Amino acid sequence: MPRSVNAVASRARRKKILKLTRGYWGARGNVWTVAKNNLEKGLVYAYRDRKQKKRNFRGLWIQRINAGVRPYGLSYSQFMDKIHKKGVTLNRKTLADLAMNHPEAFKAVVDSVK
Repeated sequence: MPRSVNAVASRARRKKILKLTRGYWGARGNVWTVAKNNLEKGLVYAYRDRKQKKRNFRGLWIQRINAGVRPYGLSYSQFMDKIHKKGVTLNRKTLADLAMNHPEAFKAVVDSVK
């Protein structure tokens, strides 16, 4: 009796991986074992970096707020302390946007908490 290998499913599995690796450089895009390993590593990076993106943006917002409050004689930590004590419910993302794109509105926020 001949050996049954289900070539249809095997080929479909390989085609799925090779389709996802299309555009990778050299053998990474067209050699099955190399492509499979590369795709797995890429997916691991993607998962990890979705978490890191949140950290990176929070750090960026903090830097922008700090740069925005320095001309008014405050540091970031002093400003955030005052903002929390006054009960202002603007988050860091909004404050960073105001500091960068709407300096007059940001000045109003700083003046309200001083």
